[in-house]
Amino acid sequence: MPFRCPSFTISCDNACYQQYPLNAPVLRYKLLLLAWLLEQGLVLSATIIAAAVLVSVTVGVHVTGFALILKSMVPPSPAPPMRARRIARLILSVTWLLLSVHVAEIGAWALFYLFAHCFPDAESAFYFSGVTYTSVGYGDLVLPNRWRILAPIEALTGILMCGLSASLFFAIVSRIHAVVTKQK
Repeated sequence: MPFRCPSFTISCDNACYQQYPLNAPVLRYKLLLLAWLLEQGLVLSATIIAAAVLVSVTVGVHVTGFALILKSMVPPSPAPPMRARRIARLILSVTWLLLSVHVAEIGAWALFYLFAHCFPDAESAFYFSGVTYTSVGYGDLVLPNRWRILAPIEALTGILMCGLSASLFFAIVSRIHAVVTKQK
C-alpha cells in the first residue's frame, strides 16, 4: 500500500508487512512521517538557500551603492568654503542615491517573490517587499507557507541596510561639521 506525500511516494509491499506483522499500522505512520519530514527538509533547505542568496545580493547591491556614492559624492578632502547650499545639495544627493539603492534591494526581493509565484503580480510583490524591508509589516499580504520564513529575514536585512545608510549620513555630517568648525 503506497503512502503519498505531495512530492513523492513511499510504498510498503507485503514483504514489509510480513516482516513487521504486529506493527503494520505503526510502520505506515512512520513511513508517512518520514516522507513528510524529508519533504519539509527539502523545502526548508530551498528556503534557506534562497534566503542566503537574497541576503548576499542585498548586501552586494548596498556595498556597490556605497562605493559609488563615496567615490562620486565625497571628495578625498573637503573643499574649503562649505556653504549652506553646497551642504544641502550634498545631503540631498546622498539621500536620493541611498533611496535608489534601497529601492533596488527591495526590487531584488520582489523579483524573487514574483518568480517564485508568491504573489499574482509585480505590484503586489514589490509592495510586500517594501513593507517588509522597511519593517512596516502591515500584514495585508502574506507569503505562502513555504516561503514565509523569508519575511523576517528580509525585515532584518532591511534594518541592517538602513543602519548602514544611517552610518554613511553620520560620517558625511561629521566630516562637514569638522570642516565648518575649522573654517570658523
